Amino acid sequence: MDVRRRNNVTECGSGSGPVLLLAHGFGCDQNMWRLVAPAFAAEYRTVLFDYVGSGESDLSAWDEQRYSSLEGYAQDVLDVCEELDLKEVVLVGHSVSAMIAVLAAARAPERFTSLVLLTPSPCYLDDGDYPGGFSAADIDELLGSLEANYLGWSTAMAPVIMGNDDRPELGEELTNSFCRTDPDIARVFARTTFLTDSRGDLPGVRVPTLVVECARDAIAPQGVGAHVHAAILGSRMVTLDATGHCPQLSAPEATADAVLSFVRGTA
Repeated sequence: MDVRRRNNVTECGSGSGPVLLLAHGFGCDQNMWRLVAPAFAAEYRTVLFDYVGSGESDLSAWDEQRYSSLEGYAQDVLDVCEELDLKEVVLVGHSVSAMIAVLAAARAPERFTSLVLLTPSPCYLDDGDYPGGFSAADIDELLGSLEANYLGWSTAMAPVIMGNDDRPELGEELTNSFCRTDPDIARVFARTTFLTDSRGDLPGVRVPTLVVECARDAIAPQGVGAHVHAAILGSRMVTLDATGHCPQLSAPEATADAVLSFVRGTA
């Protein structure tokens, strides 16, 4: 298995310290990191990849059973680490990849020195005092719409996810990213993303962790980040003065500064 080709692995930067491994979210690919990766690579070796089924990955390697759970995506992360013999890894996971990062670190703790959870959401469903952001009916409607007309769903939802109505080019970029994803693969990844409850995995995190939330995020509203922060012993939290679920695009300088400040302090 050629993992480098399968996951379209790319590298930039160098250095003797930790390696930053950047993991993208649903409907995206490594291109979503292009505005922050140069800042990381200026100081650290930085590795980017696409999950199987995303971006320029080898679509023939996609398997519905494997990628119907977050464990399958965590295995992609571990495969990349093994192929490149990565150690002292700072795993930066955006959106659903925050929870994938938690799973990967639990399965191979010897490889990871710390985690950065960027706009994480361990559960999208409102549950008692937990503000997931969606009711059960909301999620049913979201998935039903996605499965009935994925391109139409992408056009409607991407600007909501991105926020920043005054910068429509950001929503258009996310829309285009969604639309490049095979609809059948996207349906599986969406169900895995929105129906998984990872809250029980958070107390098991045993490495230094930074939780980064946005002040205004329709997908992971304030309260979610606080829950993740409280559940992970010793974690730190930063609230960016930013809008939307993708601050690496909407607020790249603030995002890079938050990550680098944390990495420098824990390296």
